[in-house]
Amino acid sequence: MTRTVSDVIAALDAAYPRELAEPWDAVGLVCGDPAEPVERVLVCVDPVTATVDEAVETGAGLIVAHHPLLLRGVHGVGTDTTKGSLVHRMIRSGIALFCAHTNADSADPGVSDALASALGLKVLAPLAPHQVGGTTGIGRIGELAAAEPFGDFVRRVAAALPSTVPGVYGAGDPHRPIRTVAVSGGSGDSYLDAACAAGVDAYVTADLRHHPAGEQLEAGGPALVGVTHWASEWPWCGQAAEVVRAAGNVEVHVSTRCTDPWSLRA
Repeated sequence: MTRTVSDVIAALDAAYPRELAEPWDAVGLVCGDPAEPVERVLVCVDPVTATVDEAVETGAGLIVAHHPLLLRGVHGVGTDTTKGSLVHRMIRSGIALFCAHTNADSADPGVSDALASALGLKVLAPLAPHQVGGTTGIGRIGELAAAEPFGDFVRRVAAALPSTVPGVYGAGDPHRPIRTVAVSGGSGDSYLDAACAAGVDAYVTADLRHHPAGEQLEAGGPALVGVTHWASEWPWCGQAAEVVRAAGNVEVHVSTRCTDPWSLRA
């Protein structure tokens, strides 16, 4: 039986309930007809020119993206704006766009579960749970099967995630044993205190700031592993693809195009 855009959305909503989204977020269907049949779906982190190109090339009728296209309030989507141009191109190409952002971050399993799995961690609990004893929330605390030196752990992270120009960087004693690890896909700087309070050996996330990172290291906090925002969330694409496949009769492609904005290194 041919699936419709609304069939795929129903599967995604069940996996990533919209009530888990932060109040400021913009999730759901951005453009497209829910009643339109869909045979191919592209899953990506960023709804940008490169991934819209990929959707057109693969014949996808629906893009499932993690990041919202229209997060801030807009008064128009004219083609004289970057985002408006993308909206018009998708509509003209018969491509719908659906975004699952902070609801996918907090869901169980969600973005940070996918990151933890990629790193070989057994998930123990959310880093910042929605409620005491709950399984939903931002970030995850996990553990390795056996402790390993921090230098080896940084190399583990680099091997597990897609390559980017900035790469993976670590802060801490390379010989420090690492067993318990907190992870937060995307910008996890605001959860650095939570990682420290959890008493983990290391914290993996993106967009860490200089001063808070340095202060926590000076205070004896966890070793830190910095990755790019895109790379930290890319493992979720495979997870979301399985959600869509489970809906049945839909061909799913995971985008392999790096949409990390950092493209040069001197």
